[in-house]
Amino acid sequence: MAYDAAAVRALFPALDAGGAHFDGPGGTQTPRPVIEAIAAALSAPLSNRGDVTRGERNAEAIVAAARRALADLLGADPAGIVFGRSATQLAYDFARTLAKTWAPGDEVVVTRLDHDSNIRPWVQAAAGAGATVRWADFDPATGELPAEAVRAVLSERTRLVAVTAASNLIGTRPAISEIARSVHDAGALLYVDGVHYTAHASVDVERLGADFFACSPYKFLGPHMGVLASRPGLLETLRPDKLLPSTDAVPERFEFGTLPYELLAGATAAVDVLAGLAPHAEGGRRERLIASYAALEEHEDALRVRIEKGLAGLDRVTVLSRAAERTPTLLLTIEGRDTADAYRFLAERGVDAPSGSFYAIEASRRLGLGDTGGLRVGLAPYNDAGDVDRLLQGLADFLG
Repeated sequence: MAYDAAAVRALFPALDAGGAHFDGPGGTQTPRPVIEAIAAALSAPLSNRGDVTRGERNAEAIVAAARRALADLLGADPAGIVFGRSATQLAYDFARTLAKTWAPGDEVVVTRLDHDSNIRPWVQAAAGAGATVRWADFDPATGELPAEAVRAVLSERTRLVAVTAASNLIGTRPAISEIARSVHDAGALLYVDGVHYTAHASVDVERLGADFFACSPYKFLGPHMGVLASRPGLLETLRPDKLLPSTDAVPERFEFGTLPYELLAGATAAVDVLAGLAPHAEGGRRERLIASYAALEEHEDALRVRIEKGLAGLDRVTVLSRAAERTPTLLLTIEGRDTADAYRFLAERGVDAPSGSFYAIEASRRLGLGDTGGLRVGLAPYNDAGDVDRLLQGLADFLG
């Protein structure tokens, strides 16, 4: 379906400031319906959840709507949707909970491609349980993390594998379904960091084979919070530390304290905005989301190709995003120049493309970039050809 970039851009008040935003992988700009949903939630009567007062009922309705919306987005069961402050916080919470079942000699697998939030919680939890950490490596020359790299470090003692569905640094999309089959054949669980993936591709947790799938709405037009999807039956087997009077029901068992109702309302609105990116799509919200993501991928891929062709004409620029399957996220280095200087140069011209390792510290080091990283150019639904041209011209001017 045709993608109307102008209509999408009109939803974002922040674009009125005139900037060209390539910083979406760190958090997207916010569309007006999300802003309005947050304001509406805070403007209406609101209190702790219940069924007596109007404020209690409003809170209940917001939570239920958000679980349905995120379930539609992820192809999951609403009863398996857990809300948290961030994907990092959820990873720590689930690492601590799962580690209660680990013992010395057990093994946990992490990868060097991942954001540190899907590495360090598992490494630290394994250390506390006396379990062994095994590392799956990616090929720095191609950016690929083949399923075989994970399969090679599995054993009968593997208890959990943590892997990204898409690298936030170089965009690589590993073959998660294939990895999942190997992980499950080994009798282990698979925890998938879907934070970067969910911003660019339609998610089907069941098809991917993820036992746990985490994402962050602020990476796909929503507010700052985290979401985890799992099977309700699996969640029933896990016993997190919790307050004595707090509910033991799933998924609330994993949600500590009062939920941020206004942010949940914003997350629901963000899903609805995503479902409307292909305005002529038919069916329920899940079907419209699938159609919208197909249109979005086509739009973003066309812009990515435009960027890549433009970069090919710039001397001294190296693109490190090379995997066959990848998101529209490019990591660049510039021979003889500091990408932090390029970041500042572009920012002065209203083009936001940050420099760094973006918490993917293991990946940055594996690429030979140390802790410094490179210049990251990431696309979002509101980018258009004009943004791309401004970026390319700004880089050309920087290079002189």
